[in-house]
Amino acid sequence: MSSKAARTRSEPVTLPRLGLAGTLRWIWTQLTSMSTALMLLLLLAVAAVPGSLVPQRRAGPEIVDQWIEDNPVWGPVLDALQFFDVYNSVWFSAIYLLLFVSLVGCVWPRAIQHAKALRQPPARTPRNLTRLPASGVVVLEEGGPSPEEAVARAQAWLRKRRYRVEHRPEAGGASVGAERGYLREIGNILFHLSLIGVLVFMAYGGMTKYTGQKIIVEGEGFANNLVAYDSFTPGAYFSADTLQPFSLTLDSFDAVFERESETHYGQPLDYTAVMQVRQGAGGEPEQRILKVNHPLSIDGVRVYLVGNGYAPVVTIRDGAGDVAFQGPVVTRVFDQNYGSQATIKVPDARPDQLGFVGFFLPSAVEDEEGAAFSADPELLNPELQLNSYYGDLGLDTGRPQNVYVLDTASLTELNSRTNENGGIVLSPGQTYELPEGKGSISFDGVRRYVGLDIHYDPGKWGVGVFAGTALLGLAISLFVRRRRVWVRARTDDDGRTRVEYALLARGEEFGLHEEHVALRAAMEKWWPIVAATETADDAAAGAAPQSTSTTPETPAGPADARSGD
Repeated sequence: MSSKAARTRSEPVTLPRLGLAGTLRWIWTQLTSMSTALMLLLLLAVAAVPGSLVPQRRAGPEIVDQWIEDNPVWGPVLDALQFFDVYNSVWFSAIYLLLFVSLVGCVWPRAIQHAKALRQPPARTPRNLTRLPASGVVVLEEGGPSPEEAVARAQAWLRKRRYRVEHRPEAGGASVGAERGYLREIGNILFHLSLIGVLVFMAYGGMTKYTGQKIIVEGEGFANNLVAYDSFTPGAYFSADTLQPFSLTLDSFDAVFERESETHYGQPLDYTAVMQVRQGAGGEPEQRILKVNHPLSIDGVRVYLVGNGYAPVVTIRDGAGDVAFQGPVVTRVFDQNYGSQATIKVPDARPDQLGFVGFFLPSAVEDEEGAAFSADPELLNPELQLNSYYGDLGLDTGRPQNVYVLDTASLTELNSRTNENGGIVLSPGQTYELPEGKGSISFDGVRRYVGLDIHYDPGKWGVGVFAGTALLGLAISLFVRRRRVWVRARTDDDGRTRVEYALLARGEEFGLHEEHVALRAAMEKWWPIVAATETADDAAAGAAPQSTSTTPETPAGPADARSGD
């Protein structure tokens, strides 16, 4: 007997095969679970990290090529894995698509479930209302309203308090079922559908948006086309045909600095750029003010003020006496007093190309060791201090260069503080003749420039709207409570109308007691109620009052009260 039992226990259990349909159903169930959606959301955040660690082709292809050249081992590997184009890569798109499908599959059935709950009538009247925690019984005097009249009065009161009511005839009387808080289901539907809307518009914005940067000097302009940008980052499916036709011109720029506080002296207080804006071909110019945190809005494009500085205006002649360069030079600010680095490349100079690197100081002073610096951000004593070079600038190789960096490895030094010619020091209106007849440089004046960030994202408004509706739906679903009330009236054995009532909340609700008290007070106001000693049931119940009520200690009710959920 024991050996037979042992053999029975040792036999393997054969499980039914899922089959193709069962396997697909299991995969769909796993994919559309909330835990999977959260895992994919975390995975998407991790997958986006390489986009901020290595350069991206959309932002600058030349930077990516240089990075690969500087890293011959890891560069080709990362390129093969699409790390330089993270947001358009197959693996990033796959994660995003799976997340979208997971959330839609998770959210949509719940939205349908809440929509069905919204259309349901009030739950059926339980057989024994007095078993519910918040319930009571009142017995009316003889000659009082009939059961139908009592139920009609209660129904009108409940409808006035915004309950959805349903009248139900019963043997020997009638009952009314009432429920309110259906707005909670609307909140749930709104929240779940808004999540899908956020995803859709985030994807749409990511595919069609663009961001660009542009520096504009006073008196100069910018037209919204690709070649005019200093840097440009398009969306995955951006098309140049979608660029809005507009142009900007910087009329003037004004900066206000702190002059009263000793501790914050020289700190910037306000920046104001006066811009001329033209929308569309042949549009009339419109003067508009651009400030920090107050961007311009032009046909859906937002223009932000993100930087400013000084642009000294210079004229450079080559050895033949011809003008090889003339115009403002954008400098890069490196301290709070607007001390700035200046780099000038003159590839058109003859017989040799010229290069200059040094500093622009708006308020130049010297310390005890003779080193110059700027003591104030305003133009109190502007000065241009430069070193000069000649030779091959390397611009003809086709290899991209940083406009703020002068590679002096293949150049010959003309001027510097360390050679016999000394450095070049110029004030506005002065000219310096370069050694060896290489030409001259003149400091003609100073203009201001602004750095603009131009951003277009057609999906952000949809994201904002659906994010707001999602919060609204969440608040509604959290703070609106479903509440049910039943009132039944019958004729008892003595011919009097007996009214039973009960209240039930779906979930914990502290306001149910107040509703209970209000309903009981209304009944006592409407009808003359029999005293407890006048009813036969009181004696049988041990002199318990016939007009009784209980207050809720727990919101849960019996199974028959929940059958209408």
